Amino acid sequence: MIVWLNGTHGAGKTTTSVLVQQLIPDSRVFDAEKVGETLMDITPGLPATDNFQHWPPWRQLVVETARRVLDYTGGTLVVPMTVLIEPYWREISTGLAHHGIPVRHFVLHADQDTLRARIAGAHPIPSPFRLKYLQPYAEAARTWLHAEAEVVDTTHLTPAQAARQIALRHSAGRGG
Repeated sequence: MIVWLNGTHGAGKTTTSVLVQQLIPDSRVFDAEKVGETLMDITPGLPATDNFQHWPPWRQLVVETARRVLDYTGGTLVVPMTVLIEPYWREISTGLAHHGIPVRHFVLHADQDTLRARIAGAHPIPSPFRLKYLQPYAEAARTWLHAEAEVVDTTHLTPAQAARQIALRHSAGRGG
């Protein structure tokens, strides 16, 4: 099974994923961003883009890597990864379903002011890259993302509290 933690930068995905992994027996964190970093290291480089998710191999390799890891280890993969483009999410979720891998899709949500404050507080100089995804996140949340996933509002939650909510929902969904 996969527990996918979606949401934009500043929502708490990475921190929460580590805590979720500690709460779900036989689970591992799979950072799909590392797949993108591998693709960025190819030389000469792949076609220019501002986001490695636009490369079709990224989406295919995320599915294939998750499948292979689960075939090898069993258990649950916790995947902290922002996916805001609905066709990309469909490609990934359909690919996983094709391999019989169930996905619990959670969105870690926070209001825009909270997200801006978290992004500003995470680095000495606020990241323009992270800030530019606030509006696309808001649009995805409004049009498809919140309807597609289980929303965990982290505005007033610590990462540990969010992780407990996710682990409890995961456990309840598995009958345990």
